[in-house]
Amino acid sequence: MTQEPRIAFDYKPASRASRRATHARWFISGLLLPLIGGAIAYVFANRESPALAPPPLQADALGLDLSSLPIESPIPQPIGQTVEFVVRRNDTLDRIFRQLKLNLTDLASIRELPGVQQQLDRLRPGDTITLVHDEGLVQSLSRRISETEVLSVTRIEEPGSATFAAEVVATPVEIREGHAQGTIDSSLFVAARAAGVSPEIILRLANDIFGWDIDFALDIQPGDRFNLIYEQKFRDGEYIGDGRILAADFTNDGTVHRAVYYESADGKIADYFSPDGRSMRRQFLRAPLDFTRISSNFDPRRRHPILNMIRAHKGVDYAAPTGTMIKAAGDGRVSFVGNKGGYGRVVILEHGGGISTLYGHMSRFARGLHDGTRVKQGTGIGYVGSSGAATGPHLHYEYRVNGMHKNPRTVSLPDAAPIPEGYLAEFKSHSALLQARLDRANDAGVGVVATN
Repeated sequence: MTQEPRIAFDYKPASRASRRATHARWFISGLLLPLIGGAIAYVFANRESPALAPPPLQADALGLDLSSLPIESPIPQPIGQTVEFVVRRNDTLDRIFRQLKLNLTDLASIRELPGVQQQLDRLRPGDTITLVHDEGLVQSLSRRISETEVLSVTRIEEPGSATFAAEVVATPVEIREGHAQGTIDSSLFVAARAAGVSPEIILRLANDIFGWDIDFALDIQPGDRFNLIYEQKFRDGEYIGDGRILAADFTNDGTVHRAVYYESADGKIADYFSPDGRSMRRQFLRAPLDFTRISSNFDPRRRHPILNMIRAHKGVDYAAPTGTMIKAAGDGRVSFVGNKGGYGRVVILEHGGGISTLYGHMSRFARGLHDGTRVKQGTGIGYVGSSGAATGPHLHYEYRVNGMHKNPRTVSLPDAAPIPEGYLAEFKSHSALLQARLDRANDAGVGVVATN
């Protein structure tokens, strides 16, 4: 007889303590189940699936205004150290690279770029070259090549090598009009500074406009007045300097001198003229240099400071620092350049019409000057010194007519040609507008005003 399998139960009546433990386990399990289920649901819900990704929120849906937030430039900026190098006398790009310990191979690559070598080799003292380099490797180079242009060179990394790209970036200049006026108490430069006018503008007023009619070294006196309209230059809203004077008045000892700048439509005429069309220029400069004082005037009975005897002083001595440039007083031809006794290093110019001028005691001559050289008025012909019989650095200047010495400070100077008849109507119209603006500026009685 087959024995049926038996199932055994180990049954014991539950005690009160065991029943409490069982209830606690079921209670805890009931609390944990929702937490476990939520965790599982979170894992499944956050699986990477494009179909389940929530749509992006729009800024306007959130009420946000992003227009004021900064926008990152898409153009990467060069990484490295930035150096702004101010060019000094006799500096070359090769010398600058060696001094800054920059890679000379980079310099060779930059100079090989079309048109770049000429722009970089033409360095002038005071120019600024901006370089960005990374441990000597040039990342970028820039320098201003004109008032309205900047040359920019940038490194371009390529697999296994690096090249450079160059471009000329336009930086336009905005011209605004400035008005200024002042009264002289002690000196012209003090009055100009009080009116907010730069020294460059005052030098143009004295040298380029009224210097033929007024001796600004000796004739200026308290109470003299100036009133002018001139150009002011701005780049990106920043003042960078002054341009030309457009119109000007100068009252000297009660006499009013007025001039306007006129440039013809065809560009053939560009200069300063009186309101009636007379050129403000003369065929000769009163003083052929920027001097500090007159150390000796024209005097037929002067006692010579070295020889201690009466000897006529047939010119004017203009004291100035050694090295000051001396300019040709008028258009002419060099008839002599060299050493001549007490004159020391001297240049003599023939101007035609029996007029000649002499420049003595030079420290050196202008480069390339020799007998027969043609020069224009204002061209540099040499530099102030104390060669020959001179007690200190100065220019001895003589003005001769048919061999006779004349006082350069008082001799009547020939006028330059007036405006040709064919341009007179255009000039008068232009001149009337400038004079009206000059009168309005004078009536306003302001020290300096800049207008757009």
